Amino acid sequence: MRRQNADDRTGRGQRSAQMNEGLMSLTHPTVSQESPQKAEPLIRLDRISKRFPGVVANDEVSVDIWPGEVHVLLGENGAGKSTLVGILSGIQRPDDGNILIDGKEADIPTPAAALSLGIGTVFQHAMLVPTLTVAENIALGGAPLGRPDRTGIAGDMARVCADLGISVDPNAKVGQLSLGEQQQVEIVRAVMRQSRVLILDEATAMLTPKGAEELGALMGRLVARGFAVIFITHKLNEALAYGHRITVLRLGRKVGELGPDDLERLGPKDATDEVIRLMFGERTAAGPGEEAHVRRTPLTPVPVFEIRDLSVSDPLVPVEDVSFGIRAGEIFGLAGIDGNGQKQFAEALAGQRPIASGEVILSGAEIGHLSPGNRRRIGLRYVTDDRLGEGTVGAFPISLNLLLKQVGEQPFWNRGFEQSSAIADHARQLVSDFDVRTPGIETPIGKLSGGNIQKALLARELTGDARVVIFAKPTYGLDVQNIRATRDRIRAAADRGLAVLLISTDLEEVLELSDRIAVMSQGRIVGTTENDTGARTRVGAMMSGVAA
Repeated sequence: MRRQNADDRTGRGQRSAQMNEGLMSLTHPTVSQESPQKAEPLIRLDRISKRFPGVVANDEVSVDIWPGEVHVLLGENGAGKSTLVGILSGIQRPDDGNILIDGKEADIPTPAAALSLGIGTVFQHAMLVPTLTVAENIALGGAPLGRPDRTGIAGDMARVCADLGISVDPNAKVGQLSLGEQQQVEIVRAVMRQSRVLILDEATAMLTPKGAEELGALMGRLVARGFAVIFITHKLNEALAYGHRITVLRLGRKVGELGPDDLERLGPKDATDEVIRLMFGERTAAGPGEEAHVRRTPLTPVPVFEIRDLSVSDPLVPVEDVSFGIRAGEIFGLAGIDGNGQKQFAEALAGQRPIASGEVILSGAEIGHLSPGNRRRIGLRYVTDDRLGEGTVGAFPISLNLLLKQVGEQPFWNRGFEQSSAIADHARQLVSDFDVRTPGIETPIGKLSGGNIQKALLARELTGDARVVIFAKPTYGLDVQNIRATRDRIRAAADRGLAVLLISTDLEEVLELSDRIAVMSQGRIVGTTENDTGARTRVGAMMSGVAA
């Protein structure tokens, strides 16, 4: 893999190999020959670094963006893609490094500055006003092409749409358009504002397969006219179908790049294998300070917790026909890119969201009709990922938060009267057992650190008659010490014979803890594997959308 220069990008023949091995059956695009070739990239990101408290989001990342190419940024959650795009869009400022546009150093302090430099961004969720017409939305923020009247905007729109091969009614209310049509409006708006670079950030995440194909075709027409397109996606099949160049980020660093010649030389299958290796690594043993996954508890042959053909209605990501079982003492990992239905699924299991169809079985009994409180009483526990917004009441003392799901129950309440001594004794015991660092049990829980709030949640959900525990992103936002402590608690729960569902977007966490791993994508289980040799590669392939 090497940096491609202008000579490398000339004279490339059309690549027509069909995507196979689980990829879309789409012809790989060719680099545009219509746009003039340049000796330097349109944009050069040179050793860009960006740090947040406790996190290095970008670590000396260098990327070249060429006109006439779809440049794909790939990487799992936390790889640094969004931060890099935010810097280029004027939303974030880099701590170190330089941005060069047409070979000249540029400063991008605001989104308006990015627009003035010819950089337009289309985000996953449309940034349009649904009650306004298409033409009115395009006029927001300044009349394009110096023509403020609606008739002029409509005429300019018609010409741009005809050139790009799309059809959008300028008088249609945006709220009546499909998601794909709204994205087309945003692209038209960017083109009319003289953008030369279009950033499409997770633009296919909410689209139907047909909508994604239409967007891919539109990207091809844009680069054929000399635009540069930066396409951020989690889906490797889309990257190989639409991209001319692929840059892979992992843990904030650039770990590799496949240019047009590399993709031509490797072909679809080998390119897929190489990108998966770059995205997820080859390590199979635990690293320093980590403990390799070892199944510690003999598993019963019959699942104690079963989900059968479960579907959950949701306007954004419906969950469809999910089935699996978890045995006592087993940790079942549910991996996947965030936003693919995991939260909706977890809330349905906990009773916080209605089930459209299917069954939830605990020890042979169907519990899908029960309230959250009744599910808890028979042993189903849920550790939410929203510690402050959902899991606790920040202004309430720790002692009361530890009983938040048992208010009114004996022995802590008697005929509606609070039993202060019983509540205090219970709180002191759990604070001690789970090492919750607090000035006292009457301290408002919102004043504690994230790690100590998480300890309190674990104390509440793992004690008593728990039989099944659902963990949703249990270590999200924690420091290294509290991550380790939380993972130890999850292992200990399984060692005691609890059935554990671990929902996490951290692949390392899933691989470290789970006995079996399933991957959820767009609300469906796309595959399940034992956590044995080669599991990393298999799970990575499923997460990237190229294997089931």
